Amino acid sequence: MTAYRLSAGGLVDRSKVLSFTFDGNPLRGFAGDTLASALLANDQMLVGRSFKYHRPRGIVSAGPSEPNALVTLGSGARSDPNTKATVAELYAGLTAKSQNRWPSLGFDVCAVNGLLSPFLGAGFYYKTFMWPRQLWEKLYEPVIRRAAGLGRAVLERDPESYEKSWAFCDLLVVGGGPAGLMAALTAGRAGLRVILADEDFRLGGSLLSETETVDGASAPAFADRAVAELKSLENVTLLPRTTVFGWYDDNVFGAVERVQKHVAEPSTKLPTERVWRIAAKRALLATGAEERPLVFGGNDRPGVMMAGAVSTYAKRYGVSAGKSVAIFTSGSSGYRTARDLSAKGVAVSTIIDSRPETNDVAPDGVRVIRSGSIVDTRGRRRLSGIVVERSGFEELIACDALGMSGGWSPVIHLACQRGARPVWSDTLNAFAAPDVGNALRVAGAANGVYTLAGCLRDGAEKATAIASELGFNAAAALLPVTEPEVEPSFAAVWYVPGAKSKAFVDFQNDVHAKDLGLALREGFGHVEHAKRYTTSGMATDQGKLSNINAVGILAGMRGVSPAEVGTTTFRPFYTPVSFGALAGTSRDSHATPTRKSPLHEWAKKHGATFVDSGLWFRSAWFPRAGEKTWRESVDREVLNVRANVGLCDVSTLGKIEVFGADAAEFLNRLYCNAMLKLPVGKARYGLMLREDGFVFDDGTVSRLAEDHFFVTTTTAMAGAVMSHIDYCAQVLWPDLKVRFCSSSDQWAQMAIAGPKARDVLQQLVDEDISETAFPFLSARATALRGGIHARLFRISFSGELAFELAVPAGYGEAVAEQIMEAGRAHDICAYGVEALNVLRLEKGLLTHAEFDGRVTPDDAGLGRMFSAQKPDFIGKHLSARYGLTAADRMQLVGLRPVDKDKDMRAGAHLLKEGMKPSTLNDQGWVSSAGYSPVLGQHIALAFLKSGRERYGEKIVVWDKLRDHEVIAEVCDPAFVDPENKKLKA
Repeated sequence: MTAYRLSAGGLVDRSKVLSFTFDGNPLRGFAGDTLASALLANDQMLVGRSFKYHRPRGIVSAGPSEPNALVTLGSGARSDPNTKATVAELYAGLTAKSQNRWPSLGFDVCAVNGLLSPFLGAGFYYKTFMWPRQLWEKLYEPVIRRAAGLGRAVLERDPESYEKSWAFCDLLVVGGGPAGLMAALTAGRAGLRVILADEDFRLGGSLLSETETVDGASAPAFADRAVAELKSLENVTLLPRTTVFGWYDDNVFGAVERVQKHVAEPSTKLPTERVWRIAAKRALLATGAEERPLVFGGNDRPGVMMAGAVSTYAKRYGVSAGKSVAIFTSGSSGYRTARDLSAKGVAVSTIIDSRPETNDVAPDGVRVIRSGSIVDTRGRRRLSGIVVERSGFEELIACDALGMSGGWSPVIHLACQRGARPVWSDTLNAFAAPDVGNALRVAGAANGVYTLAGCLRDGAEKATAIASELGFNAAAALLPVTEPEVEPSFAAVWYVPGAKSKAFVDFQNDVHAKDLGLALREGFGHVEHAKRYTTSGMATDQGKLSNINAVGILAGMRGVSPAEVGTTTFRPFYTPVSFGALAGTSRDSHATPTRKSPLHEWAKKHGATFVDSGLWFRSAWFPRAGEKTWRESVDREVLNVRANVGLCDVSTLGKIEVFGADAAEFLNRLYCNAMLKLPVGKARYGLMLREDGFVFDDGTVSRLAEDHFFVTTTTAMAGAVMSHIDYCAQVLWPDLKVRFCSSSDQWAQMAIAGPKARDVLQQLVDEDISETAFPFLSARATALRGGIHARLFRISFSGELAFELAVPAGYGEAVAEQIMEAGRAHDICAYGVEALNVLRLEKGLLTHAEFDGRVTPDDAGLGRMFSAQKPDFIGKHLSARYGLTAADRMQLVGLRPVDKDKDMRAGAHLLKEGMKPSTLNDQGWVSSAGYSPVLGQHIALAFLKSGRERYGEKIVVWDKLRDHEVIAEVCDPAFVDPENKKLKA
């Protein structure tokens, strides 16, 4: 094949020469080129390798449907893999590399897969890698993972910037071709707020490749004139280089704008990409139609292209795909391509028409073979000839490019993204857009209107109707004058019989016609099953060219209409969108919102080291001078709390106020333990279950008044518990009189723990908080000296004498300082969540490290809290299942290493001594572990099979990830003060 730049013509600016490289080779193009058109102009036809067989592949299309020409743009951290060369705008300094080949594009070692193709048919991996089982992890999986994918993801930090924006309009026009431009003009002139989005860098769509005149000017000149008028209208926003990728609820559309993808060095003042969320009162889909490939033997050879793409490259870019071009068509579009090429001086050798009769006229001197078909192609890395068959006679015809045209399919992806299914049209021989109401209309070729005049008229009429619906006076548009046209027609040809070599349906994933036949024979004839069994339509192009032929072939094999076969499900995104664009500015420290406790500044003042804990930024420990490691700080804090007193910020706990005459009954049904008769002024530990009987969350419930309860939850589950309560109130028990609200951000809450806690706190609280006046599990509103209203709770998560004091958030820092001042004489210290974790671990108290979704109350040693006497509560009935009451379930235990110098880590598995590690021999796992400065050794909480019956037994703690093994003794999970004497002091 010999592709070349025509001596004249096209819309490129030949005065601006752009230098670029492809696989390191220096090449040149012009401003206005795409990378694909520039590669063709330099006769670079081999651009990639297919996914499975690594067959040589060339450029097929001229737009976003391209399955073959995927390249990596840029280098280093700015590498952009899997970019379609057909939509990549050429710029000076662009570097492009081919993908999915080694060591080079011309010599790809993996091309040997082609020789193995008889063994690599559809679904081969489902059958081949089942045995021997031992080789899966050692050989099969590593090899498959290495071979998977096309481009390579970059591991360096992305230097680009991204942003997100909202936009609002009366009318969103998707597509800047003849229908879209005419609709935008009509609506804009009527005063509607219009947004016109098109993925191309130049607006005009098919007008940029038309030879007809419009209003006496060339089609591209008419497009430029229309764009100039739209730019002059203040109520119209133009978004070139913008792909509308999704249609969502409330008529919100997602779009990605490639702001600086066409420059070598992006400006730091602009984002590289911008994601738009466009809220439109109405939308008009003017996305055009996609030309269909033909499925025949050897149809994947470089040089075989869509006929429309061959025309586009010649007319818009001034590039000929070859010096001797053949056309294979089932309709009038192939003849139009032949006329376009002849007008440009490109030799057209032959038109092979699958139809026996037609009124289409070929250019003078061009041979036409009717009722013909191509059964094979010749050439290695580029096309050199085609094998044509007619009535049993085969003929080899020399050519270096082949344009194929199997008809047209409206691009209706967006219209089907919200569940509506495409509708088969026998008139169009294609799937048409469903009727989705007035919110989204379809116009132009996307609506099955294929003439230029028809597209202009359809766009204007649809826009006029939309303007009228929205209350605007839109005068009937004066339609541009176009040349006489012949309505294009074609015959649906899904598969060309007699193929001498593989006839590909999906070019990127190497799915050929026989793969679909195999899928049907093996029971995967449903279109969704066939897609997954063969991977047809699952590549980066999502089957834009292949899906319709796959549907047609399945229909033919099953003897039904394509309407009965249907299509696969349409989902966003229409084309790939980068993760960076979707993330926008939400990256690094801005990746998620950071919630700071009301005591954050107090902790910062006292030198806290902070840690991310869910959405919260929490104080982890408070280092002091001379402490070289975090462990030294944590050990000091733990010992001080055990011996004296400490202050810890617990404001991040979820806090929910529950009110109402039925609040007690509501909570009684919500928790597995009794809440109905909780006295006013008392708190109680509460355990919530899921419907399936497993623990959902734990916390405390305090009754502040007959109809007012204060509920705390774990930090991690605060949002989930709030949603759960909301669901229960609205769906399960709407008859109960109960109201609730989150007060997590309204209260600063601090734990004052240690044997001297009462002595410190009594200095700030007006009332008596002695053991007699304020015993364990007391809870009530109180006042601090100075008149600050507060809430005081006698609860402990450390096992020590402890109080939790809640004050309005704005007073938190000041109150914490007063407590530290009052505790100075008692050696008070601030302690963080690391020390808190050690304290609770020593006491055997549980967090979601234990409540991991697989644990029942009895597993956790909390079976006594399960109130079987209550008529009902969430999780009661399914808790009675045999599997949840079996004696050999994993039960909570404590672990002490026999050798006190040995450590243990969470996640390790438990084994009997002398047993080999295996799933069968697994006895349990370590849920939490840490060093206890009180005991002077590491300790752990674990779940062990029939654990409570095995106290005193020696067990192996096996940690394969760290290649660590230690012998430990099973013991009671309460390592410190198991009698709770300190707790109730």
